[in-house]
Amino acid sequence: MSDKFDALRDLVNFLRSEKGCPWDRAQTLKSLRPHLLEEIYEVCEAIDQDDSAKLREELGDALFLILFAAKIAQDDGRFSIDDVIEQNAAKMRARHAHVFVEKKDLKAHEVVDEWEKNKRAQKHEDQSVLAGVPKTYPSLLKAQRIQQRAASLGFDWDRIGAVFDKLKEEIGEFEAASAGKNKAEMTDELGDILFCLVNVARFLDISAEDALQSTISKFMTRFSAVEKEIARRGKMTLAEMDVIWEQAKKKGC
Repeated sequence: MSDKFDALRDLVNFLRSEKGCPWDRAQTLKSLRPHLLEEIYEVCEAIDQDDSAKLREELGDALFLILFAAKIAQDDGRFSIDDVIEQNAAKMRARHAHVFVEKKDLKAHEVVDEWEKNKRAQKHEDQSVLAGVPKTYPSLLKAQRIQQRAASLGFDWDRIGAVFDKLKEEIGEFEAASAGKNKAEMTDELGDILFCLVNVARFLDISAEDALQSTISKFMTRFSAVEKEIARRGKMTLAEMDVIWEQAKKKGC
């Protein structure tokens, strides 16, 4: 293990000690959870922005919190960061049996199937292939992972046209539910549309989560241009705001 890694681990240990920081000593795994989640999202944001300096910083923050969480677990008598590293290295070698054991020459998409097979074998899973999808995943990502796992057992559409047909069917059912003004039924049908859209994304090898995040980012940038113009002119009509929106869009915002 490198000296720099050891130095960071020593820093975490010191902060948790009696000579360290009272806030750090007071933390639990439960209290650390939102901070871990926040840091991982910030890592993802830096990746999306292709910002190397920010990514370096955010990866550092995430690493610090991982060491911090392991230290809390060690203080609770559960395990140490050494146990985490040792277990993970063994697991990754087993999951990469095509590299370290059988020496199979696989394509990237074949590796995914091999990975899932090895994962289930390691865990001796006789439960559903859907069981390993974290409940805390964002909904779009969770839907896509569930669909991928179902597809690994052959439960999948045979062509993209059938997925689009299903999407049109779901939209029709939502329109009918909307006409009936039944909120529960509308919610159910809207969920079906979203799930079907994720199926479209998965079928075309597009991340539904990334696609929506990108659209949200574009909306915020373009709406910011509208807000600036409202601040300059005062109240504007929808038609006037739409002109500003289209101008921002043409600028590549």
